[in-house]
Amino acid sequence: MVVGTTSHAGKSLITAAICRLLVRQGFKVTPFKGQNMALNAYITADGKEMGHAQAVQAWAAKIEPRIEMNPILLKPQGDMTSQVILMGSAVGRVQAADYYRDYFDRGWAAITNCLDKLAVEFDYIVCEGAGSPAEINLKHRDLTNMRVASYLQANTVLVADIDRGGVFAHIVGTLELLEPEERALIKGFIINKFRGQRSLLESGIRWLEERTGIPVIGVIPMLDQVFPSEDSLDLLERRSRKPNADLTIGVVRFPRISNFTDFDPIDAEPTVNLKYITTKDELSQCDGVILPGSKTTIADLNWLQQTGIAAAIPHYLANGGTIMGICGGFQMLGSTIADPTGIEGIPGEYQGLNLFPLQTIITEAKITRQRATTSNYPQQGISISGYEIHQGTTKWHPDYSNIDDYELLFSDRTLGIVDRELTLWGTYLHGIFDNGRWRRNWLNQIRSQRNLALITNDVPDYANQREEIFDKLADSISDYLDLTSLTTVES
Repeated sequence: MVVGTTSHAGKSLITAAICRLLVRQGFKVTPFKGQNMALNAYITADGKEMGHAQAVQAWAAKIEPRIEMNPILLKPQGDMTSQVILMGSAVGRVQAADYYRDYFDRGWAAITNCLDKLAVEFDYIVCEGAGSPAEINLKHRDLTNMRVASYLQANTVLVADIDRGGVFAHIVGTLELLEPEERALIKGFIINKFRGQRSLLESGIRWLEERTGIPVIGVIPMLDQVFPSEDSLDLLERRSRKPNADLTIGVVRFPRISNFTDFDPIDAEPTVNLKYITTKDELSQCDGVILPGSKTTIADLNWLQQTGIAAAIPHYLANGGTIMGICGGFQMLGSTIADPTGIEGIPGEYQGLNLFPLQTIITEAKITRQRATTSNYPQQGISISGYEIHQGTTKWHPDYSNIDDYELLFSDRTLGIVDRELTLWGTYLHGIFDNGRWRRNWLNQIRSQRNLALITNDVPDYANQREEIFDKLADSISDYLDLTSLTTVES
C-alpha cells in the first residue's frame, strides 16, 4: 500500500514504478485504488469507466486496465457536486455532504469484492491511497487509505514530498494521527522529489528512523513529470520549453477540463511546445488550438463566452489558425447544445460557437466505449483506436443543406468531421493523438500551413513510447528504492 503525507506527494508515480519493478522480478502484479476523484478517465475494453491513473499503472504492470482496479470514480461537476461512477457505470450525482450517507456501504462492498477477486489472480496488489491517511475529520468515512491497508494487512509505505518543505514534520505528524494498529502497517518511508546532496539529509534520516523505528527505504530525486497530474490546477504550471520546438499547440484550460491526458503524446513531441491557455490574447501565440473535453460542457461554453475566447476564435481561424474540438470541445463548435432535462444544470438550449452546422442534445444515457476505425483525413487509411466518454448525441443542423462543405474524419461517420480547408476539426474520440501516424500527419498539416519543414510520419503509437517511459522510470528509481521491507512476507 502506498499512502502519502499530502496530495501530490507522488503516490501515483511511485505505485506505477513499484508495479514495473515487481513485474521485472517475474511477479504478476495489479494496481488498485478504491476510490479516485479525477476528471481524467479511461474506458476499458468492456466499456467501463475508470480513473486514467489506474489505467496507466496497469500498463506499467503490463496488463490491460479493468474496472476492479478502481471500483469508485468521482468526477467533480462544480458546486460541490460529483458524478458517481461505481464499478464502471454512472449511478448518480451527489453533493459532497451526502456522498458517504448514500454510497459508503455500497462503495466499501465494491472495494472489498474487487480486492478479494484480485487477490486470487495476482501475486501482488499495489494499492494507492488518496490525499493523506491522517485527515482526522474524514477518517471515519475514508474508503481509500488505511481502511484498505487494514483490510489487506498490507505492507504500507508512506511517501512525503521534501520539495514542499517540512518533510520530517509531515511524516511524524502523519504517524502520530494514525491508530496504533494502522501505524504498525507502515513498513517504510519514501522521501520524494529530493534535489540536494544525499549526505546533507543523512542526519535527518537517522533522527527519523531512531524516533519512529521505521526505515527510510527510498530517497527519490526530483524526476521529470512522466505522468499527468489528476488536478487540472497544475496545468497552469506546465509549460513546454524545448530547444528544437518550432510549433506551439495551445489547449484551452476550461474550469472543468477533463481527459487532459489526451495531450500527453503532443507534449512528448520534440518539435512541439504544449501551452495551456486561459485568455483570448494567448490564441495568437499558438499555431493550433484545441478545445478539450469538459465534465460540464454548457458551463465551460459559458466561460468561453465570458472570457472573450469564443468571440476571438473565428478571427483566429480567419488569420490562418487551426482549431480542433474533442468531445465537449467538439460539441461547443456546433450551433446549439440543448439540455432539455437539466442534466448539466438549468434546462434549456444554448448557443454554441456556430463553426460547425451541428446540434447536440445532452441525454441521460452516457456513451462509454472503445472504438476502432480508419482515417479519411489528414491521411486516408490509417488505423485508429481510441474511446468515447460523453453524454449527448450530435447531428447535422436540420436547416443546413451544404454538408458537402465538410468531410468525415473517419470511416465511422459518428466520430468527427473536418472542413475542406483542414483548419477546423472536431471529434468525439479521446486518445486520438495516441495514434502516432495520425498525430504526425495532423501536426504536419499545421506545419505546412505555417511553411515549416515536415517531420517524419513513420513513428510508433504512444503506447510504445509509454513503455519506454515506464522502463526509464523503473531504471531511475531502482537505485534509490529498497523494496525489501514491502515484499517480505512475515511468517
